[in-house]
Amino acid sequence: MTVQLNHTIVAAHDKHASARFLAGILGLEVSPPYGPFVPVQIPNGVTLDYLDTPGDITPQHYAFLVSEDEFDQIFARIREAGLTYWADPFHTRPGEINRNDGGRGTYFDDPDGHRLEILTRPYGSGG
Repeated sequence: MTVQLNHTIVAAHDKHASARFLAGILGLEVSPPYGPFVPVQIPNGVTLDYLDTPGDITPQHYAFLVSEDEFDQIFARIREAGLTYWADPFHTRPGEINRNDGGRGTYFDDPDGHRLEILTRPYGSGG
């Protein structure tokens, strides 16, 4: 049996705005609504399904493995949007990227406080 992540639900205060934010930063498209969800499909087939949620949202972490060229493009959009970014998940190194495992990575937050990460090398892959 092959097990693959197919989709996950992402809590948002404005599902349309949050889906547009992610899609815009990553250079993707927002898919048509499906029931109560606004999906953003990642090229590996996983879908992040945004759902309006009242009240407090517990921030989650979503990491995206990207190529070196994609990193440059996404990082440029992060900077153009004036987003704060960090080299670490604990937000102690603002305005920096990391060079973990011989690649590059950075963290930034979405409008609902979810912690997003782009990285060019999987953790533990060496370098």
